[in-house]
This record gives sequence, structure tokens and C-alpha cells, in this order.
Amino acid sequence: MTGRTMQLIIATESFAPVALRRIPGGYEAVLAGAALKRLIDASFRGDSIEVLGGDLHAHGFDVTDIRMRGATTTVTLMSSGARALH
Repeated sequence: MTGRTMQLIIATESFAPVALRRIPGGYEAVLAGAALKRLIDASFRGDSIEVLGGDLHAHGFDVTDIRMRGATTTVTLMSSGARALH
């Protein structure tokens, strides 16, 4: 996935560098390991999810889609209140 490398903040934990691809209303990221596990946990608990860097710097995000294909997991993060059309 091509995109800018930014810092993903989940609750009080920082995950960097994370390659995020800008989409209307948010970002898509391919995540694995600790960052993916923490993001899934946070989405169920309602913990804050933010991105530092980029044009949506320090916005709150919601996990709106998780797609798994083989060993790749793509997560869609939409700015809180935004909706993606598929």
C-alpha cells in the first residue's frame, strides 16, 4: 500500500510508522501484529483512535471496515461522524 507514513495513536499507545492511504473522509491502513490487535480491541471498547500527521491530523476516527485477505488485513478509519460509500 502506498501512502504517507504517519503515527497511529490508540488510547495512550503510539504505533509508528504506519502507512496510511488517504480516502474520502479518512484513511485505509494495512495493519498486523500489535497495532492490529490494539485497534480491534479499541474499536470494541470505544477507546480513542487518532492519527498524527497528514491533513486529518489529530482527528478522532472510527473503525468502519476490516477486510481480511490471506495474510493481509486492511482497516478503514473514518473521521468520526463520516461515512464511506462502497
